[in-house]
Formats: sequence, C-alpha cells, structure tokens
Amino acid sequence: MRLVIAECQVDYVGRLTAHLPMARRLLLVKNDGSVSVHADDRAYKPLNWMSPPCWLTEQPVPEGTSGTALWVVTNKAGEELRILLGEVELDSSHELGIDPGLVKDGVEAHLQELLAEHVQTLGPGYTLVRREYMTAIGPVDLLCRDASGASVAVEIKRRGEIDGVEQLTRYLELMNRDTTLAPVSGVFAAQLIKPQARTLAEDRGIRCLILDYDALRGTESTEFRLF
Repeated sequence: MRLVIAECQVDYVGRLTAHLPMARRLLLVKNDGSVSVHADDRAYKPLNWMSPPCWLTEQPVPEGTSGTALWVVTNKAGEELRILLGEVELDSSHELGIDPGLVKDGVEAHLQELLAEHVQTLGPGYTLVRREYMTAIGPVDLLCRDASGASVAVEIKRRGEIDGVEQLTRYLELMNRDTTLAPVSGVFAAQLIKPQARTLAEDRGIRCLILDYDALRGTESTEFRLF
C-alpha cells in the first residue's frame, strides 16, 4: 500500500463529474489498483475513489497549472480520477501481506440478544414475551407473539442443521400441550441454514429465517458510494 499526504485537487470525470478544490488530504493506493482520497473526517469513507480494475499513470503537469505531479487513474469504462498534487508531505509504501479476513463474533448468545432487541426482524407486529423461556426439556431461545397475538417459539443457531430443527420440534410438541400457549408455531433462525434442515423444517410447518448479523448490529455497509 502506498500512502501519500499532500495538497491536492481532485476531479472525477465520467458518467458523473465531481470536483475537490486544493486541500491537504490522504491518498491511498492499494495493491489491487484502487485509489481513494481521504479527509480527516467521515470515518472510513473516502471523498472520492476509483475501484479496480483501474490503472494509475503519472503525467506532466499541464502548462500554466501550479502543481508538482498529475495522477490520472482510469478504469475500464474510460472514466478518470485526475489528482493534481501540490506540496507532498509524505510518500511511503508498505507491504501488509495477506489479510486473514474478518472473524465475526456472532455467537448464538449474541444473536439471541440482538434478535430479542430487534424482534420485528421476525415480522411486522411481533413482540417479545421473554428470552430463554423454560420448558421441561430445556429453554426455548425466544418466546414471542405475532401480530395476531399467537405464540411463536424461536430457535436460534449460527449454523442451522437438522439437529436444530429436531430440537425446535420437541419444544413445539411440548409447548402445544399447554393450553395457555397453544397454538404455538416455530421459527428456525440462523446465519446459514443447510438445505436438508430447511426441507425438514418446512415439512414440519416451521418457518426458516436467515439472520444478517451486521444488519442486527446496525453495522453500516462498507460499500463505497460517490455521493
């Protein structure tokens, strides 16, 4: 990765046009070819950027223009990010190596807590009765009521497999004997549900729900946007 801190003027020329007047900024040039322009705010979001595949060339500064260098970053569509450099304070390159990737902390207990906080992920009008609703054979992760007031038992897994469906089936059989709860329907919720587990659940009238961990946490997407 190349890091450059410099006075710069930035113009994006393509389907849209955008202009950043001369100011002190951080420029990131990554090994994948991407180039992004950052100010000292906006968290991780750049002011402007060019995503790969793209190519950076250094060209002569046009006559009559005050600057020390001109970067032209071009993508396969012919759009250009033109960066006119003024005074350069830092220009350094660093080898970061291969990144192992993000390891998420979405354990089942945390998923249960998040889904309890955002119970309407289950559907409009859902309300939480309680977490860890105890039965004679163990606790159901969530006991809820749907918009009509009917009871719903929710079993939560990181990875939904057949044994999780069997577990929820046993809870439902027991809970439906309780006249204060019955009828009780089931929701099998997980970050990933294996096809065999989904088939078994749906055959038993259990609804399957894929949980988006980042959405439950309220994590903002890292996808770059121009405006």
